[in-house]
Amino acid sequence: MNGINIDELLTVTFTLFAVIDILGSIPLLISFKSKLGEIQEAKATLISGALMILFLLGGEKFLNILGVDVRSFAVGGSIVIFILGLEMVLGVEFFKSEGDAKSGTVVPIAFPLIAGSGTLTTIISLKANYPNTVVAMAIGLNLIVVYFVLKSLDRIAGWIGPNGLLAIRKFFGVVLLAIAVKIFATNAAGLIK
Repeated sequence: MNGINIDELLTVTFTLFAVIDILGSIPLLISFKSKLGEIQEAKATLISGALMILFLLGGEKFLNILGVDVRSFAVGGSIVIFILGLEMVLGVEFFKSEGDAKSGTVVPIAFPLIAGSGTLTTIISLKANYPNTVVAMAIGLNLIVVYFVLKSLDRIAGWIGPNGLLAIRKFFGVVLLAIAVKIFATNAAGLIK
């Protein structure tokens, strides 16, 4: 497949899927939908995708302006990912969201729910370990899933049920913990001289 490593693509895709946690966000999205009346699925998907791609392409330059290298950011990002994983597994909220539904589709759905700090941190962390093309393709694959979930909120929620959503969230929390440990181990060694 033109130099794309399928195993890498699957790893990055599932990593982003776990961080975006669109399935775990279904109860929150349903709540937003009832408050807003509707969610503009295509707009939310495109805006969140644009944010992710912009951060993939320009995030490193932004970090350079701040005087931070990608490995340091990856280590910091791995800590954030670890905390996100703990949130999912333990059901404790470390990162508080404002939950303001008045802004609609862009805020809080596209940002920070889909393309939030955890997702953007993960993209930079993944960029330190995988080619940009792999990360970009993984973003695209996740956006397809995001669009499908947003379009099918009511049906998916009824199909999975509350216990299923909880199980999915806990499973992806454990996956995130393992990914965070791997990213930390890969990048921390390069920082200590």
